[in-house]
Amino acid sequence: MATNSVNTNIGAQVALQSLNRTNEAMATTQKRVSTGYRVADAKDDGAAFAVAQTVRADIAGLTSANEQMGSVKGILDTTLAGLNKVSETMSQIRGVLVKLADGTLSNDQRTQYQAQYTSLRTQVTNFVQDATYNGRTLLTTTVASGGGNIATTRNEQATLFTLVAVEGASTLVVAAAPTDAAAAATALAANGDFVTKMTAVNTALNTFGSNSNYLDAQMGYNKEKLDALDTGLGSLIDADLAKESARLEALKIRQQLGTQALGIANQTPQGLLSLFRG
Repeated sequence: MATNSVNTNIGAQVALQSLNRTNEAMATTQKRVSTGYRVADAKDDGAAFAVAQTVRADIAGLTSANEQMGSVKGILDTTLAGLNKVSETMSQIRGVLVKLADGTLSNDQRTQYQAQYTSLRTQVTNFVQDATYNGRTLLTTTVASGGGNIATTRNEQATLFTLVAVEGASTLVVAAAPTDAAAAATALAANGDFVTKMTAVNTALNTFGSNSNYLDAQMGYNKEKLDALDTGLGSLIDADLAKESARLEALKIRQQLGTQALGIANQTPQGLLSLFRG
């Protein structure tokens, strides 16, 4: 094929093709530099982008799970605060019951101790009723007032973790003040009312304390998993900005040289035409 043709400028075609490839590479590199991603959409790498979208969904699910568990932690912390006060007050109630079990008390003394017992019992009732967070509680029997079991999601698959509520009034609050020494002694017996209620309080403290520790551990694990997912996602789709920036500068030079080469190549037929005209 002739290389000095007025109809076909091979040099210009080659220069144009090279310049087009340079422009395409520059557009790709500029996209990576501007977005920070090697794979910003499905056009860059369909398979990698599909995997990235799945990982992003997992990250969104884990983030939501931790947010929900954080809210439940508020309920648990409020519950434990109430139970701690109940436990402290129960210790005082025991002291009063021991005194009420004394058969040598006068009627006036017994009346005073019964009033003290009733006051402490009211405090326990109030602690149980006030252990609410955002309208929810684990220490009441009525679902209408925000009580009942609470199920929270613990991972991105929405697997549930259930906190079992305690029937506060019937389980944690001691009976009314004993009327005589025998009734007080019965309450303090192995299967008596006070011992039963104190055991229930301790069991609730143990259960909800364990639940709180579990949620802390699960939230910590989720955060570590989020970090791992972020790292994996970055390795899959993030651009090496240092490398891409250097490549962009090189492509700018190539673009300039390509433009110059195309200009020179386009001048060749014009020069030949001027010869023919002369």
